[in-house]
Amino acid sequence: MTSNSAGQFWFQRQLEYRCFDCGNGTGFRSRPRTFSERYVLPVLLLRPVRCSECFRRDYRLLFVPVKDRLPEKIKKTAVATTRPESNVA
Repeated sequence: MTSNSAGQFWFQRQLEYRCFDCGNGTGFRSRPRTFSERYVLPVLLLRPVRCSECFRRDYRLLFVPVKDRLPEKIKKTAVATTRPESNVA
């Protein structure tokens, strides 16, 4: 019975996002870059995911819950508002 519960524990851990580098539990969907990421990974039920803390990028099952990417408008306005004013004459 312990082998069944160990297998169930392993499967449950595969369905939760956890960064392999920093151990953070928050990940974001990452944009597919190559042909294989766009067309081959979905056949294998994988997708690119990026850690929100250390920005490591790797592949996870489609069933792993991660956050959606931020829209480009929000990212650009957030960057623009956080820049300090320059005093260049």
